[in-house]
Amino acid sequence: MARKPLGRGLSALLGEDPIVTTDGIQGEVDIDLIEPNPEQPRTRFVDANLDELARSITANGIVQPIVVRKVGTRYQIIAGERRWRAAQRAGLRKVPVTIKDIADEKLLEIALVENIQRQELNPVEEAKAYRKLIDTIGFTQEELAERVGKERSRIASSMRILKLPQDIQTLIEEEKLSAGHGRALLMSDETATQRRIARSIVELGLSVREAERMIKKAASKAANVDKTKVTAAVKDPNARLAETKMMRALGTNVKIVPGRKGGGKIEVEYYNADDLDRIFQRIVYPKEG
Repeated sequence: MARKPLGRGLSALLGEDPIVTTDGIQGEVDIDLIEPNPEQPRTRFVDANLDELARSITANGIVQPIVVRKVGTRYQIIAGERRWRAAQRAGLRKVPVTIKDIADEKLLEIALVENIQRQELNPVEEAKAYRKLIDTIGFTQEELAERVGKERSRIASSMRILKLPQDIQTLIEEEKLSAGHGRALLMSDETATQRRIARSIVELGLSVREAERMIKKAASKAANVDKTKVTAAVKDPNARLAETKMMRALGTNVKIVPGRKGGGKIEVEYYNADDLDRIFQRIVYPKEG
Protein backbone atom coordinates (compact mmCIF):
# COMPACT_ATOMS: atom_id res chain seq x y z
CA MET A 1 0.00 0.00 0.00
CA ALA A 2 1.37 3.42 -0.95
CA ARG A 3 2.33 5.55 2.03
CA LYS A 4 0.58 8.91 2.38
CA PRO A 5 2.93 11.87 1.91
CA LEU A 6 4.17 13.62 5.00
CA GLY A 7 3.10 17.13 5.81
CA ARG A 8 -0.16 17.25 3.90
CA GLY A 9 -1.13 20.84 3.17
CA LEU A 10 -4.56 22.42 3.37
CA SER A 11 -5.31 21.52 -0.23
CA ALA A 12 -4.99 17.83 0.64
CA LEU A 13 -7.20 18.18 3.71
CA LEU A 14 -9.79 20.46 2.13
CA GLY A 15 -9.80 19.05 -1.40
CA GLU A 16 -8.51 20.70 -4.55
CA ASP A 17 -11.88 22.14 -5.62
CA PRO A 18 -14.31 24.10 -3.44
CA ILE A 19 -17.35 22.19 -2.19
CA VAL A 20 -20.09 24.79 -2.36
CA THR A 21 -22.95 24.65 0.15
CA THR A 22 -26.53 24.13 -1.04
CA ASP A 23 -27.38 27.85 -1.11
CA GLY A 24 -24.46 28.45 -3.49
CA ILE A 25 -22.95 31.39 -1.58
CA GLN A 26 -19.40 32.07 -2.63
CA GLY A 27 -17.36 35.21 -3.02
CA GLU A 28 -17.87 37.96 -0.43
CA VAL A 29 -19.72 37.54 2.87
CA ASP A 30 -20.78 40.08 5.50
CA ILE A 31 -17.99 40.06 8.11
CA ASP A 32 -20.54 40.10 10.95
CA LEU A 33 -21.90 36.73 9.79
CA ILE A 34 -18.55 35.04 10.34
CA GLU A 35 -17.50 33.51 13.66
CA PRO A 36 -14.25 31.87 14.87
CA ASN A 37 -13.50 28.18 14.76
CA PRO A 38 -14.22 26.69 18.22
CA GLU A 39 -11.40 24.20 17.60
CA GLN A 40 -8.86 26.92 16.80
CA PRO A 41 -5.63 25.88 18.59
CA ARG A 42 -4.32 29.43 18.53
CA THR A 43 -5.48 31.37 21.58
CA ARG A 44 -3.17 34.41 21.53
CA PHE A 45 -3.19 37.06 18.81
CA VAL A 46 -0.61 39.83 19.16
CA ASP A 47 -2.22 43.26 18.75
CA ALA A 48 0.80 44.78 17.02
CA ASN A 49 0.83 42.01 14.41
CA LEU A 50 -2.91 42.33 13.82
CA ASP A 51 -2.54 46.10 13.38
CA GLU A 52 0.24 45.56 10.84
CA LEU A 53 -1.89 43.10 8.87
CA ALA A 54 -4.89 45.46 9.10
CA ARG A 55 -2.83 48.23 7.49
CA SER A 56 -1.82 45.85 4.71
CA ILE A 57 -5.46 44.84 4.17
CA THR A 58 -6.50 48.50 4.04
CA ALA A 59 -3.89 49.12 1.33
CA ASN A 60 -4.17 45.89 -0.68
CA GLY A 61 -7.31 44.07 0.43
CA ILE A 62 -7.43 40.39 1.47
CA VAL A 63 -5.35 38.54 -1.10
CA GLN A 64 -6.18 35.02 0.13
CA PRO A 65 -9.88 34.30 0.86
CA ILE A 66 -10.93 33.09 4.30
CA VAL A 67 -12.01 29.45 4.27
CA VAL A 68 -15.36 28.95 6.00
CA ARG A 69 -18.18 26.44 6.36
CA LYS A 70 -21.92 27.14 6.60
CA VAL A 71 -23.45 26.65 10.07
CA GLY A 72 -27.13 27.57 10.01
CA THR A 73 -27.38 31.15 8.76
CA ARG A 74 -23.78 31.97 9.73
CA TYR A 75 -20.29 31.02 8.62
CA GLN A 76 -17.62 29.39 10.76
CA ILE A 77 -13.94 29.93 10.02
CA ILE A 78 -11.98 26.87 8.98
CA ALA A 79 -8.76 28.70 8.12
CA GLY A 80 -7.90 32.39 8.24
CA GLU A 81 -9.00 33.69 11.66
CA ARG A 82 -6.06 36.08 11.82
CA ARG A 83 -7.09 37.63 8.48
CA TRP A 84 -10.69 37.92 9.72
CA ARG A 85 -9.61 39.68 12.94
CA ALA A 86 -7.37 42.06 11.01
CA ALA A 87 -10.17 42.77 8.53
CA GLN A 88 -12.40 43.77 11.45
CA ARG A 89 -9.72 46.22 12.59
CA ALA A 90 -9.43 47.56 9.06
CA GLY A 91 -13.16 48.30 9.09
CA LEU A 92 -14.14 45.97 6.24
CA ARG A 93 -17.87 45.23 5.92
CA LYS A 94 -17.43 42.19 3.66
CA VAL A 95 -14.59 39.72 3.14
CA PRO A 96 -13.80 37.19 0.39
CA VAL A 97 -14.48 33.59 1.39
CA THR A 98 -14.24 30.08 0.04
CA ILE A 99 -17.00 27.84 1.40
CA LYS A 100 -16.21 24.22 2.21
CA ASP A 101 -18.31 21.36 3.52
CA ILE A 102 -16.18 20.17 6.44
CA ALA A 103 -17.16 17.69 9.17
CA ASP A 104 -16.74 18.60 12.84
CA GLU A 105 -13.98 16.05 13.44
CA LYS A 106 -11.83 17.67 10.73
CA LEU A 107 -11.91 21.19 12.17
CA LEU A 108 -9.08 20.81 14.68
CA GLU A 109 -6.82 18.94 12.28
CA ILE A 110 -7.25 21.55 9.55
CA ALA A 111 -6.76 24.47 11.93
CA LEU A 112 -3.64 22.82 13.37
CA VAL A 113 -2.11 22.16 9.95
CA GLU A 114 -2.79 25.72 8.80
CA ASN A 115 -1.22 27.28 11.88
CA ILE A 116 1.79 24.96 11.83
CA GLN A 117 2.42 25.69 8.16
CA ARG A 118 2.27 29.41 8.89
CA GLN A 119 4.31 28.90 12.08
CA GLU A 120 1.73 30.90 14.04
CA LEU A 121 1.30 28.70 17.13
CA ASN A 122 3.39 29.29 20.23
CA PRO A 123 4.96 26.15 21.76
CA VAL A 124 2.20 25.69 24.37
CA GLU A 125 -0.62 26.11 21.82
CA GLU A 126 1.09 23.60 19.52
CA ALA A 127 1.52 21.09 22.37
CA LYS A 128 -2.12 21.46 23.44
CA ALA A 129 -3.30 20.97 19.86
CA TYR A 130 -1.29 17.75 19.54
CA ARG A 131 -2.66 16.55 22.89
CA LYS A 132 -6.24 17.30 21.83
CA LEU A 133 -5.86 15.50 18.49
CA ILE A 134 -4.57 12.42 20.30
CA ASP A 135 -7.26 12.54 23.00
CA THR A 136 -10.30 13.41 20.86
CA ILE A 137 -9.56 11.73 17.54
CA GLY A 138 -7.43 8.89 18.85
CA PHE A 139 -4.32 9.45 16.75
CA THR A 140 -1.14 7.74 17.84
CA GLN A 141 1.97 9.91 17.87
CA GLU A 142 3.12 8.16 14.69
CA GLU A 143 -0.18 8.85 12.90
CA LEU A 144 -0.18 12.45 14.09
CA ALA A 145 3.40 12.92 12.90
CA GLU A 146 2.37 11.75 9.44
CA ARG A 147 -0.67 14.04 9.41
CA VAL A 148 1.22 17.23 10.23
CA GLY A 149 4.58 16.43 8.63
CA LYS A 150 6.64 16.40 11.83
CA GLU A 151 8.97 13.82 13.30
CA ARG A 152 7.35 11.73 16.06
CA SER A 153 10.15 12.72 18.44
CA ARG A 154 9.36 16.40 17.77
CA ILE A 155 5.72 15.86 18.72
CA ALA A 156 6.63 13.91 21.87
CA SER A 157 9.12 16.63 22.87
CA SER A 158 6.54 19.33 22.20
CA MET A 159 3.90 17.74 24.43
CA ARG A 160 6.34 17.42 27.35
CA ILE A 161 5.96 21.18 27.87
CA LEU A 162 2.45 20.48 29.20
CA LYS A 163 4.07 18.80 32.23
CA LEU A 164 5.29 22.20 33.43
CA PRO A 165 3.22 24.19 35.95
CA GLN A 166 0.60 26.45 34.37
CA ASP A 167 2.38 29.66 35.40
CA ILE A 168 5.54 28.54 33.58
CA GLN A 169 3.48 27.60 30.51
CA THR A 170 2.10 31.15 30.57
CA LEU A 171 5.65 32.56 30.56
CA ILE A 172 6.33 30.51 27.42
CA GLU A 173 3.12 31.74 25.79
CA GLU A 174 4.14 35.32 26.61
CA GLU A 175 7.57 34.63 25.02
CA LYS A 176 9.36 35.39 28.29
CA LEU A 177 10.70 31.82 28.13
CA SER A 178 11.48 29.80 25.01
CA ALA A 179 10.54 26.20 24.34
CA GLY A 180 14.21 25.38 24.91
CA HIS A 181 14.02 26.93 28.38
CA GLY A 182 10.92 24.84 29.04
CA ARG A 183 12.72 21.63 28.09
CA ALA A 184 15.66 22.63 30.31
CA LEU A 185 13.31 23.13 33.28
CA LEU A 186 11.93 19.62 32.72
CA MET A 187 15.35 18.26 33.64
CA SER A 188 14.10 18.72 37.22
CA ASP A 189 11.04 16.97 38.64
CA GLU A 190 10.74 19.50 41.47
CA THR A 191 8.06 22.12 40.81
CA ALA A 192 9.62 24.55 43.29
CA THR A 193 12.98 24.25 41.52
CA GLN A 194 11.36 24.76 38.12
CA ARG A 195 9.62 27.93 39.31
CA ARG A 196 12.73 29.30 41.03
CA ILE A 197 14.92 28.82 37.98
CA ALA A 198 12.20 30.10 35.63
CA ARG A 199 12.20 33.35 37.62
CA SER A 200 15.99 33.53 37.34
CA ILE A 201 15.81 33.00 33.55
CA VAL A 202 13.35 35.88 33.18
CA GLU A 203 15.10 38.24 35.60
CA LEU A 204 18.67 37.56 34.44
CA GLY A 205 18.01 36.82 30.77
CA LEU A 206 19.69 33.41 30.99
CA SER A 207 20.33 31.38 27.85
CA VAL A 208 19.09 27.81 27.50
CA ARG A 209 22.60 26.48 28.20
CA GLU A 210 22.90 28.62 31.33
CA ALA A 211 19.49 27.38 32.48
CA GLU A 212 20.57 23.77 31.92
CA ARG A 213 23.70 24.31 34.02
CA MET A 214 21.62 25.87 36.80
CA ILE A 215 19.20 22.94 36.75
CA LYS A 216 22.04 20.40 36.88
CA LYS A 217 23.66 22.26 39.78
CA ALA A 218 20.36 22.31 41.68
CA ALA A 219 19.85 18.59 41.03
CA SER A 220 23.38 17.77 42.22
CA LYS A 221 22.90 19.81 45.38
CA ALA A 222 19.58 18.10 46.09
CA ALA A 223 21.18 14.68 45.59
CA ASN A 224 23.95 15.52 48.06
CA VAL A 225 21.42 16.74 50.62
CA ASP A 226 19.41 13.54 50.24
CA LYS A 227 22.55 11.45 50.63
CA THR A 228 23.46 13.29 53.80
CA LYS A 229 19.96 12.79 55.20
CA VAL A 230 20.07 9.06 54.45
CA THR A 231 23.50 8.71 56.03
CA ALA A 232 22.40 10.55 59.13
CA ALA A 233 19.24 8.45 59.40
CA VAL A 234 21.05 5.12 59.38
CA LYS A 235 24.09 6.19 61.38
CA ASP A 236 24.73 4.08 64.46
CA PRO A 237 24.26 5.91 67.81
CA ASN A 238 27.79 4.84 68.80
CA ALA A 239 29.14 6.49 65.65
CA ARG A 240 27.37 9.73 66.50
CA LEU A 241 28.82 9.63 70.02
CA ALA A 242 32.29 8.98 68.59
CA GLU A 243 31.88 11.98 66.26
CA THR A 244 31.00 14.20 69.22
CA LYS A 245 34.02 13.09 71.26
CA MET A 246 36.43 13.55 68.35
CA MET A 247 35.03 17.02 67.60
CA ARG A 248 35.65 18.01 71.22
CA ALA A 249 39.16 16.54 71.19
CA LEU A 250 40.18 18.12 67.87
CA GLY A 251 38.17 21.35 68.06
CA THR A 252 36.72 20.98 64.57
CA ASN A 253 33.94 19.19 62.68
CA VAL A 254 34.37 15.42 62.35
CA LYS A 255 32.16 13.07 60.35
CA ILE A 256 32.13 9.26 60.32
CA VAL A 257 30.96 8.00 56.91
CA PRO A 258 30.03 4.29 56.96
CA GLY A 259 30.88 2.17 53.94
CA ARG A 260 29.00 -0.71 52.39
CA LYS A 261 31.07 -3.60 53.82
CA GLY A 262 31.52 -2.59 57.41
CA GLY A 263 34.34 -0.12 56.75
CA GLY A 264 34.10 3.60 56.13
CA LYS A 265 36.06 6.80 56.56
CA ILE A 266 36.53 9.66 59.01
CA GLU A 267 36.35 13.18 57.61
CA VAL A 268 38.10 15.93 59.62
CA GLU A 269 37.63 19.55 58.56
CA TYR A 270 40.31 22.24 58.72
CA TYR A 271 39.99 25.87 57.72
CA ASN A 272 43.50 27.01 56.87
CA ALA A 273 47.14 25.89 57.07
CA ASP A 274 47.49 26.86 60.72
CA ASP A 275 44.34 24.94 61.62
CA LEU A 276 45.66 21.89 59.78
CA ASP A 277 48.93 22.08 61.72
CA ARG A 278 47.02 22.39 65.01
CA ILE A 279 44.92 19.29 64.25
CA PHE A 280 48.01 17.39 63.15
CA GLN A 281 49.76 18.18 66.44
CA ARG A 282 46.73 17.01 68.47
CA ILE A 283 46.49 13.72 66.59
CA VAL A 284 50.20 12.85 66.32
CA TYR A 285 51.42 14.34 69.60
CA PRO A 286 48.32 14.27 71.85
CA LYS A 287 50.29 14.35 75.14
CA GLU A 288 52.26 17.39 74.07
CA GLY A 289 49.03 19.18 73.04
